[in-house]
Amino acid sequence: MSENWSEEVLLAQIAEALEAADAIPHDFVEAGKATFAWRTIDSELAELAFDSDLQDHQDLIRSEPAPLRALTFTAPRAAVTIEIEVVDGALLGQLVPEQAGEIHIVTRTGHDTSAVIDEVGYFLISPMPVAPFRIHCQTASGVNMSTNWITL
Repeated sequence: MSENWSEEVLLAQIAEALEAADAIPHDFVEAGKATFAWRTIDSELAELAFDSDLQDHQDLIRSEPAPLRALTFTAPRAAVTIEIEVVDGALLGQLVPEQAGEIHIVTRTGHDTSAVIDEVGYFLISPMPVAPFRIHCQTASGVNMSTNWITL
């Protein structure tokens, strides 16, 4: 340590550095932790293929939109599709083609909710997460895929 540095100067510099670290928004830190916790090299990213909220409503026959929200994610290499619908505050989903497995819903804060995917590919997550979340799916046949962040 330099002779020009007093204990007070050093402590002031440390305090300044710690204050700068506190300036990182809490949501950024939590999102980073959640992303790092769920990293896996074997997981294929399932891309959003359909979102009922983004559908061109001019093509609809009905004059008002349905209260139902539907999303479809595809993972071409895995040849699997995840279809989810928001129904009465829950996520109802199915894998196509149908197969058993396990599904995890992980929020940005790291909260993990899991459910069994039955032999016909159906699963239910209740209550539906209110924070942004990702879906991570593993099947008995070896499919391992994750979605990007979803906000409903």
